[in-house]
Amino acid sequence: MWAYNSIFYQIYPIGFCGAPVHNDGECVPRIRKIMEWSEYLEKLGVDSILLNPIFESDNHGYDTRDFKTIDCRLGTNEDFADVCQDLHNHNVKIVLDGVFNHVGRGFWAFKDVCEKKWDSPYKDWFHINFDGNSCYNDGFWYEGWEGHFELVKLNLQNPAVTDYLLECVKFWVDTFDIDGLRLDVAYCLDPDFMRRLRSYTQELKEDFVLIGEVLFGDYNRIVNDEMLHSCTNYECYKGIYSSFNSMNMFEIAHSLQRQYGPEQWCLYRGKHLMTFVDNHDVTRIASILTNRNHLPLTYGILLGMPGIPCIYYGSEWGTLGEKAPDNDYALRPCFEQPSPNELTELIHKLIRIRQQSDALCSGSYRNVVLTNHQLIFERASEKERMLVAINASDTDYTAYHGDLQGNARELINEKILSLDGKLEMPAYSIQYLVF
Repeated sequence: MWAYNSIFYQIYPIGFCGAPVHNDGECVPRIRKIMEWSEYLEKLGVDSILLNPIFESDNHGYDTRDFKTIDCRLGTNEDFADVCQDLHNHNVKIVLDGVFNHVGRGFWAFKDVCEKKWDSPYKDWFHINFDGNSCYNDGFWYEGWEGHFELVKLNLQNPAVTDYLLECVKFWVDTFDIDGLRLDVAYCLDPDFMRRLRSYTQELKEDFVLIGEVLFGDYNRIVNDEMLHSCTNYECYKGIYSSFNSMNMFEIAHSLQRQYGPEQWCLYRGKHLMTFVDNHDVTRIASILTNRNHLPLTYGILLGMPGIPCIYYGSEWGTLGEKAPDNDYALRPCFEQPSPNELTELIHKLIRIRQQSDALCSGSYRNVVLTNHQLIFERASEKERMLVAINASDTDYTAYHGDLQGNARELINEKILSLDGKLEMPAYSIQYLVF
């Protein structure tokens, strides 16, 4: 699967393109702005892009009105087809946000139910009780997603609903030539629907990837040969920033060992979960870290650990953004143009190293040296052995271990090291050593 060796770049188009927060009904081809960034993405080393909702919606994109029409605030289907062709021309694959658990109140089938009530042929597309009422005084009760009644839950056990959604996926492949889907709130989706989606999309495109949004629980439940190829690794997301803020590298080391370690009981050996240090739903990494000197180190771990790394737009140059209690607007800004800096250059270098490394893309994981402030872990495949060394301390450190033997190339600073059981680790440093 191509995605297992990819570097993803996540964009929230409504914010990225500077569209109004609420759908004003005006059609403006803002989505074409992505084409202005395609050369930058290719130079950065990104080979896959994850686009959050782009289809016609009431407000933020997750309240879909029409799955077959690009949101008018972003332009037309023709505009987006041009964007997809341009991205593919720059060797960037396209994964869209598939919002299949719920729709907006403006969704055409739900509007029909609001108008016709019992007489609507779509009343069984949702979880409706005509003996109750909604907070919108619809004359019937319906299930909303986790208490958000602007998000109307779909009945995925109704074959008519799943047939419609699969038809929409085929439309996206035929019209835009997309390469995969990120499944919103995958932990809420009906397992049988995900199984059918997997088999259906594999027939459409053999290497079509499915990545689920999962916040908690056993990821094996939906990441398997019958359902999804990958899911979001929130356990390690929390472990990365928390380890630096508490100066306790044991947390992320424990999570990585628990997930990918050499013991047979480790949970996700051989799997490729989507890894990240921030996204459109959480405070940006530059804002959540208590010490800005740790910012490059978070990317050192991200691009060295197992999984599929995903970078959130703008965070590669350290932009700030805090999640508000009642909205995510600050997390989803519009940038006039890319603003690369030293952090961006480091990330570019780490991406290049990872893409050329069999060990980093698919190798095993093992903790080698672990203290509160330092972590050295091994990634190894049949072709290559790599050590990733992180020093979170503000002072230099000398690590001692029997595995620190022999000649190694330090790939970030392009040095040859002759190790005799110890490694010098400068303050706030990242080292990728290949033996």
